[in-house]
Amino acid sequence: MQLVTEDNITELAEQRWGTAHDARTREVLTALVRHLHDFAREVRLTEDEWMAAIQWLKRTGQISDEKREEFILASDVLGLSMLVVQMNHRFDPSATPATVLGPFHIDGSPELDYAADMSEGLPGLPMYITGTVRSLDGTPIGGAVLDVWQADEEGAYEGQLEVEEARLRAKYTTRTDGSYCLRTIAPKGYAIPMDGPVGDLIRQTDISYFRPAHVHFLINVPGFEPLITHLFEAGGKYLDSDVVFGTKQELVVDYQHHEPGPTPDGGTIEVPWVSASYDFVLQPE
Repeated sequence: MQLVTEDNITELAEQRWGTAHDARTREVLTALVRHLHDFAREVRLTEDEWMAAIQWLKRTGQISDEKREEFILASDVLGLSMLVVQMNHRFDPSATPATVLGPFHIDGSPELDYAADMSEGLPGLPMYITGTVRSLDGTPIGGAVLDVWQADEEGAYEGQLEVEEARLRAKYTTRTDGSYCLRTIAPKGYAIPMDGPVGDLIRQTDISYFRPAHVHFLINVPGFEPLITHLFEAGGKYLDSDVVFGTKQELVVDYQHHEPGPTPDGGTIEVPWVSASYDFVLQPE
C-alpha cells in the first residue's frame, strides 16, 4: 500500500482521474487536479480559506435559479468567460467579434415584426437600431433571427425583477435583403448584481463593478458560426473598465440624436429619439 504524502498526493490523484473512460474527460480532469494542487501550494492555502471557498461556492449555487446565473457572473468577472469565447471563436478580422453571453439571457423571447417595439410601455429615450446581417463575402442573409435583450433605465434585466411577461427582449427576423430594424429604449451603463457572492468578492477590491451601456445580440444561422455579441455606445462610461471584459472597439457604435419626426420604419415619432446602425458579419462554419 502506498501511503499518501504532501509530495505524492498530486501524482496519485492524477492517476485516479486518469482512469476516466473518455480521452477528453481524462485530459480535462487530470489537468484540473494538477492545477488545483499547484494553486493550493503556491498560495499555501489554509483550512479556513479552503472552507470559505467551499461556502462561497455553496452560496453561489443557492442564489442561482432559472433567471439568475451567479456562476456565469463569477466566470465573467474573473475574465474566464471572455477568454473561453476568444479561444473558441477566432473569426476572420472582417467578421463581427463575439463577446460573453452574460448571466441574464432568457430563452423563448417573443417574435416581433420589423421595427416593432420591444420596450413598449417602459420609460426611456426611444431608440431604433438598424442594419443588415451578411456573410463575409457580402451576401445578405435573409431570415436570420436576432435574439435581442437589454437592461432597463435602472440597469435591471427581466431576470432580476418579479415580472411575468417578456421585458426588453425579443426576436427579430431579417428581410430578404438581410436588413433588420428594432425599436427599444437607449440602454444605460449599470452595476452588476452586488447582492450575492460575486458582489462580496468585488467589494474587497478596487474593481469597478459597472458595465458600459449595451444591447445584447445572439444570431444563430445554419451554415455560420453562432454569434453572441454586444453593441456599445460610443463615448459612454466604463468602456475601458468593463467589469466582464466584454468591450471591443469593433462593437462601439455612434448614437445619432433626432428631433421628433420620421423614423427608419417609415413612421413618425412625436418625441426626440436616437438611432444606431450596425451590420453584423457572420463567419461561415
